[in-house]
Amino acid sequence: MAHGYVTRAGVDEGAGGWRATARTYALLPLRIFLGVTFVYAGLDKLTDSAFLHASGTGSIGELMHGVRDSAAIPALVDLALKSPSGFGYAIALGELAVGIGTLLGLFGRLAALGGALISLSLWLTVSWRTTPYYYGNDLAYLMAWLPLVLAGTPLLSADAFLARRRRLRTP
Repeated sequence: MAHGYVTRAGVDEGAGGWRATARTYALLPLRIFLGVTFVYAGLDKLTDSAFLHASGTGSIGELMHGVRDSAAIPALVDLALKSPSGFGYAIALGELAVGIGTLLGLFGRLAALGGALISLSLWLTVSWRTTPYYYGNDLAYLMAWLPLVLAGTPLLSADAFLARRRRLRTP
């Protein structure tokens, strides 16, 4: 067993073993989940016939008016209410960009920061008064983005490909 070591359970883990492999790939399921979820959320908003309107049932305008008085930072809602349709497009396109960037691992930390900021803004406005707090998903999404903000997307990503390419070009 020159390349590995034997665990307490007597299992040879080889060169690095399954624990090292698990550590290497630990953030990949989270990255895939968040990327797919944000792509879906963005596309869902862009294809919803009611969402991007300034008023009416199911619109971003109606949603913002509904959460205005319960938001932690009403000024954020007021800002959105200046142009509800524009804000709806900004959120939808932001979610789409964050999701695609996360899935491709292109500017991974920046994409994750964008996802964290979207989640933070939604937590401070839309789901702030959700009781108990753990019923609101925006806070959980914010926390889920933080490991990707810290670690980036160093594996199976455009960022890793570009970094490898830069290293090969450097004399």
